[in-house]
Amino acid sequence: MKRLTVISGHYGAGKTEIAVNLAIDFKLDALIDLDVVNPYFRSRSVHDLLTRHGVDLIESSLPRSSGSDLPYISAGSRRPFIDTSLRAVYDLAGTKAGAKLMRQFSSLIDAETPLDFFVVINVFRPETSTTEKIVSLIQTLEGAAQLRVSGLVNNSNLMRETDASTIQQGESILREVSAETDIPIVYTFHPENVDVKESDFSGTVRPLRRYLAKTWL
Repeated sequence: MKRLTVISGHYGAGKTEIAVNLAIDFKLDALIDLDVVNPYFRSRSVHDLLTRHGVDLIESSLPRSSGSDLPYISAGSRRPFIDTSLRAVYDLAGTKAGAKLMRQFSSLIDAETPLDFFVVINVFRPETSTTEKIVSLIQTLEGAAQLRVSGLVNNSNLMRETDASTIQQGESILREVSAETDIPIVYTFHPENVDVKESDFSGTVRPLRRYLAKTWL
């Protein structure tokens, strides 16, 4: 991971869960919640957990108003671009409108900025079920954010029905996407209770701890 990592992905891809996992596992300084589109499964719901792990949560809700969903962006979201000692992950909405929020940092980003832009994909979501749909999503996000996507994240799952073959279906489609776009698969995530053979998958293979999703999902 580079010092700054932006995580996007269509609704239901698991991007927020992955952002939280990366923040905790890599002991990042901050997680910035820029998802002002989706009111569900927000990183703010695990504020106390992140605090215990030393991760500063910079929320997109007004301070002391956790029940609100106003389109508010904290000024603190700029801090990791200015303070180069900070390592942070940005949780971005996976829509055109959500990706446009990255434009507010355009004056702080240049060719030397250590930043990755990852797109999380679950091929079992209808909006990202084919190579063509995923490529279209990537193009939409790149155009809106004015950033190049640098990595694909395979989080293909069927919740409790997920097994190694489920993740392998995602691998097959994302390999096609990677070949067409020249964007590498950087991570493959799997549920903690599913054993996988790492050599069968691309990128770094990591277990995904479910911090946000309820056990009944």
